This record gives sequence, structure tokens and C-alpha cells, in this order.
Amino acid sequence: MPRIFRSLIFGLLIGTLAGLYFGWAQFPSDSRSSALSDLAGRYRDDYTVMIAAGFAADGDLPGAIERLQLLDIDDIPTFLRQTTERIISSAARDLQDIQLLVNLAGALGQLTVPMEPFLGLGGGKT
Repeated sequence: MPRIFRSLIFGLLIGTLAGLYFGWAQFPSDSRSSALSDLAGRYRDDYTVMIAAGFAADGDLPGAIERLQLLDIDDIPTFLRQTTERIISSAARDLQDIQLLVNLAGALGQLTVPMEPFLGLGGGKT
């Protein structure tokens, strides 16, 4: 029994050391940091809807603008208006997402004619 115990401990020690060597020295992973501005369009839309949902929950317009600035957009109100109108015209999102975007666009003073039917339908603050 002590021989099996010693062999088990020795095997675990050798395995751990080999794993550390191969994981850190021989084949380390490449760390990759990507900026939010590198997101594909679909994921950029997802991020924008999440910010709009956060705004609907807390009403923090400066916080929403700050989070949208992480996308490296020069004109945030215009970006939000164009994104919202594109999503409305393509029916790419569900009604609740559109209402959230319209709510945020309205807070930024970017309401347009295509957005008006979505006002006051329960998508957050109006």
C-alpha cells in the first residue's frame, strides 16, 4: 500500500510539472485583446441594444453615452439613429429591442418618423 501511495504522489508531481512546462514554456497561449470597435456589425448591434436596455433600467444617459463611446464612434447620436432605423427597416430584432433603441434615441434627441410608431409601447421610459 505505501508503494502505491508513493507511486501515485510521484505520478501526480511529474504530471503537474510536465503540464506547467508545456502550458507556460513550450506552448504558451497567445493573449489577444480586441477593442469594442473591432466588433462585427451583428455584435455591435447586440452591444447597442444592451446599452439601451441598461438606459431603460436606470435612466443614466451620460453612462449610456460613455459606454457607446467605447465603440470609437465620432457622432454617437447619428450612429444610434442610423442603427435604430436600419434595425426597424430590416426587422432584424424583436419589438422589445426596437423599443429600447427608440427610447435611447429619443433621449438623445434623434427621433425620426420611422421610430414614432414604437414610442410608448412599453419599451422603457418615454
